Amino acid sequence: MATQRPLGAVHAAALVVASMVGTGIFTTTGVLLTSLSSAAVVLAAWAISGVLALCGAAVYAELGAMMPRVGGEYVYVSRAFGPVAGFMSGWVALIVGFAAPTAGGAIGFASYVNAVAPALPQKAVAVALIVAVTALHMTDVRLGGRVQAGLAGLVVAVIVVFVVAAMATGRLSAANLAMAVPTARPAHAAGTLAFAGAFAIGLVQVSYAYSGWNGAAYIAGEVRDPVRALPRALVLGTGLVTVLYLALNVVYLCAEPPSALAGQINVGHIAAGALFGARGADVVSSLIALTNAGFVSAMVMSGPRVAVAMGEDGAFFRALGRTNARGAPARAVALQGALAIVAVLTAKYDQILVYVGFTLTLNAAAAVLAAFVLRRRDPAGDRPHSALGWPYSGALFLALAAFMIVLAVRERPAESAAALATLVAGGAAYAAWHRRRGRT
Repeated sequence: MATQRPLGAVHAAALVVASMVGTGIFTTTGVLLTSLSSAAVVLAAWAISGVLALCGAAVYAELGAMMPRVGGEYVYVSRAFGPVAGFMSGWVALIVGFAAPTAGGAIGFASYVNAVAPALPQKAVAVALIVAVTALHMTDVRLGGRVQAGLAGLVVAVIVVFVVAAMATGRLSAANLAMAVPTARPAHAAGTLAFAGAFAIGLVQVSYAYSGWNGAAYIAGEVRDPVRALPRALVLGTGLVTVLYLALNVVYLCAEPPSALAGQINVGHIAAGALFGARGADVVSSLIALTNAGFVSAMVMSGPRVAVAMGEDGAFFRALGRTNARGAPARAVALQGALAIVAVLTAKYDQILVYVGFTLTLNAAAAVLAAFVLRRRDPAGDRPHSALGWPYSGALFLALAAFMIVLAVRERPAESAAALATLVAGGAAYAAWHRRRGRT
């Protein structure tokens, strides 16, 4: 891996923003409204998930400043728990953390394109987007960073303009927030435990939309002055997106009664139609499609850095750790793009939502736990940056993650089993890889 660091704090912050703002914010609210009791509860789920992401970002800022390498959780978990745990964390990030969200982002892009141009085949559009951004990030790190910064700026501009224009229409109704939601849960499931389970699943689903809060950690080895740049990018980027998410959801939930949004994927298109008419909805859908393209680009830019770190350490194919003349890890990017295309062709959006949210919450919890282990093991160690609000930020993150994980196992055993199977597959891959290395 080249020792140069071509990316600045702006690029890192842009990656955080673009990694977070993708398909989830424009689709998840409709899914939540099928299981939670009111629009206000849905809004609370978005707010609590924002707190979770901010706590995680605060801890990752400390870890990233301590270990300014590419690779994110793979690096942190390896340092705290050893190479086997590190490999499994990297495996989860590679397979689930980026390939599946990239596929979800591409599917969301295609669904919003389809709302404007129904004749275009959605899967072909999704695959074409992945191919295009993969080619971009295989070429040049600096060019990819500049494009990413531009897309992140577009994302913020689109959301701000949409929210301001929605408020200007005078058609938003706060009364919608108090309305009950037709629920898909059976009557016998009523009660405190049932509500807690539904809310936990809601947090898991929303965590998919927030999942890019750790995006800058994956490119730490390519960021100039990471001790200063990474904490700013992680915390400020996550904070900005949390505010934007809450504002967007207020617009959705006040634009239409919850019954009109429940179970719908294109909630942005529906809300825009109620506020601006059919033509306005088409314009908004086109802009949302562009923000999803930015999300896919962010995933394809940051995800391959996990494979790079694993390749550099010899934990996986060393060829994945090599870069081209322009600093781009072309082989790792190509692998990321290929996995995402497979996911587009084989998975459904609702399956991606819970599976990714559950698995990434588990992986992020392991990284935050690593911060506690490293502080206990080496309390006087070099920490150029201390996590904001430590230890409360880390403890709150782990408490919320445990609440989500435990109840998700109870409520969604199939998706939880799939996530655990992914971890088992990672362990098997580690064993097979080391047997192969032992024979060579």
